Amino acid sequence: MLRILVTGAAGLLGGEVCARLLAEGHEVTGLVHRNPDVRANNGDAVAIPTIAGDVSQPMLGWDEARFAEVAAAHDLLVHCAATVRFDLAEEDYRAVNVGGVAHALALAEAGGMDFLHVSTAYVCGDTSGIIREDEPLPESGFANGYEASKAAGERLVRASNLRWAIARPSIVVGEYESGTIRQFDTTYAAFKLIAEGRVRHMPAREDGTLDFVPIDHVAGGIAVLANRMDDAAGGTFHLVSGQPLPVAQFAQAIGSYPNFHEPDFVAPEGFDPAALPALERRLYRRVAGLYASYFQRDPHFSDSEFRALAGRGCPPTGEPYIRRLIDYCIEAGFLPEA
Repeated sequence: MLRILVTGAAGLLGGEVCARLLAEGHEVTGLVHRNPDVRANNGDAVAIPTIAGDVSQPMLGWDEARFAEVAAAHDLLVHCAATVRFDLAEEDYRAVNVGGVAHALALAEAGGMDFLHVSTAYVCGDTSGIIREDEPLPESGFANGYEASKAAGERLVRASNLRWAIARPSIVVGEYESGTIRQFDTTYAAFKLIAEGRVRHMPAREDGTLDFVPIDHVAGGIAVLANRMDDAAGGTFHLVSGQPLPVAQFAQAIGSYPNFHEPDFVAPEGFDPAALPALERRLYRRVAGLYASYFQRDPHFSDSEFRALAGRGCPPTGEPYIRRLIDYCIEAGFLPEA
């Protein structure tokens, strides 16, 4: 049994990670910010103690006594806390996704904890082709401030004196068998605009792909790494589908539903958002366009290191899985029925 502190415990991924670690018999504490409600992906409450703190603040906003008390009470820190929005100012990313890592590392160092950091596979930036887990981080080429800040956070982890491991999910979406997702945000917001035909045009490369990974594979993978820190230490692990979906298949899956609109993908060099109709132009700039770069890359994330450690990878995804995600969106009322 480990005494584990999970930051970002009230978040979508953090809550599911807490649920899995608790089910495996660990003593889990959730670090929360404004929302104290820790829930698994199926919506069930996770019965763990929580501590209020702000990773963007030195010592998480605590006094020295509280900081020392929390540090001494845990063996492992799983750092899930981050902002995953794509539309923030640089100082916001710097405060949460970079400063937050530095402050979490300081807490772990004060308590002699191991450190399991949750990053993103898309720290590869605009690189396409095979992306190995042991490749050096790029210095530039990031599509947005989120990717750049996650790369900066990784550098802090690697430079620390702690025993660490890094987990890199790709695009986290619904549970594998049912498509269940506890909250519809980030990627789902853009998907809704596209499916409902409110954004009909997207810049995309013909060879572009999307790596959608089920949340249960990601949370389960993080739990494996937490349980195997002796073996995982110093390693970087892709928690990905490993089966990138061509954007053309993604469009066809949407268009196969009679009540949805198959998006019109336009070559990036010929795409002009200013030429879109007024409402579509506003929605593209505010939401869908934030994710446009993901339709213009073709990364193939290798997860050989994770497979070697865990003895398994992600189950088959592809178009059937995308349809399960869409079906759940309809069932939950996020997307309209026919």
